Amino acid sequence: MAKLTHLIGIIKDKASQSKAALLSQRTTLSLLRATTHDSSTPPTRNHLHTLLSSADGSRATAAAFLELLIDRLNATHHAAVALKCLLVVHHIARRGTFILQDQLSVYPSSGGRNHLSLSNFRRRRSTSDPTSWQLSSWVRWFATHVEHLLCASRALGFFLGPTPRSDTEEKVSALATADLLTELESLVALVEGLCERPEPNGNGLVEEIVGLARGDWAVVEREVRVRVGEFKERVEGLKFGEAVELFCCMKRLEECEDKMVGMIEEARELVLWDLVREVKDKARFQVYRDDEPNSKLRKQTTMHLLTHSHRFSPTLLTARDFLRFPSGRDNKPMMIYKCSFITLRSPNLVVTKSENRIMPDGVNAKLLGCHGPLANRQPGRAFLSNGATA
Repeated sequence: MAKLTHLIGIIKDKASQSKAALLSQRTTLSLLRATTHDSSTPPTRNHLHTLLSSADGSRATAAAFLELLIDRLNATHHAAVALKCLLVVHHIARRGTFILQDQLSVYPSSGGRNHLSLSNFRRRRSTSDPTSWQLSSWVRWFATHVEHLLCASRALGFFLGPTPRSDTEEKVSALATADLLTELESLVALVEGLCERPEPNGNGLVEEIVGLARGDWAVVEREVRVRVGEFKERVEGLKFGEAVELFCCMKRLEECEDKMVGMIEEARELVLWDLVREVKDKARFQVYRDDEPNSKLRKQTTMHLLTHSHRFSPTLLTARDFLRFPSGRDNKPMMIYKCSFITLRSPNLVVTKSENRIMPDGVNAKLLGCHGPLANRQPGRAFLSNGATA
């Protein structure tokens, strides 16, 4: 059965290439030669060079080539063809020209179809062939890996190339903490995807993908190490939410250590893992360092105290400025102000009620402030300052 499947694949390749040659479709012919049905050998460097050279030109030429490539990837049911198409996409992401990479950055595009979503890929024909089932698992994993690679490149603002950037540390040090966390999270997702790699089976096409994954890890490890090192310097000044997010990223990275060491022996000697553990411990201390009532979480709430003078504060209370009386464990009223929770103590509540500044609305209670001309205020509803009453 396997020999018959191989023979059918050869016939298909010959027929498709002959048709493209007769129609003088140079790009299509190069793509067919690089993505044959042969399940044992990857596309040669000569075929890849010829294919990418045919697509190098204007943006219209690059867009047409990528459309042709993605259509072949999504139309095929043969695992070897799908893997070779993904190899071409990976080659563009790592070593392609600027125009090709620029056009590739729209795949997957937010808000549209994810052309690299092959999680349900199955070979619908010759299901008794064990090689096709093994390659199908590699199609699903490699498509996810290429997708993570593109998403990480989009978050970083550049494609992860084979050579390191000389200004990486300088640019990372100038980033805002929120942007730095976004970049780190995308890189952590890429590392987690690498850890899900299937076991190699000695297939030549699979071994080519394994080599590419090892090269990707070398690049990603360098980018992660720079950003974790930057957070080592910033961790003591992080806000509560930022410290929590950093701790979660470090924990996810730490859980990847054993898997990466099992797949890549060189990963055992990396200083990255010690750096990750150090930053994780510092982030944990930053989160739990205050155990007092005025803890880090409470300090993060945006609390604007209502005073007698409102010259530099909003003159009108919004719909979020109301008192909430929770039931159950806590009997203390809570005031929601600008999406923040603060405790209104009983003495303050009594004083506020005596000033007629609390007005029930059927569900909650609104807190009235001092605004508007005195003549327009209702009797008993005026909240006057000491200066006005003097």
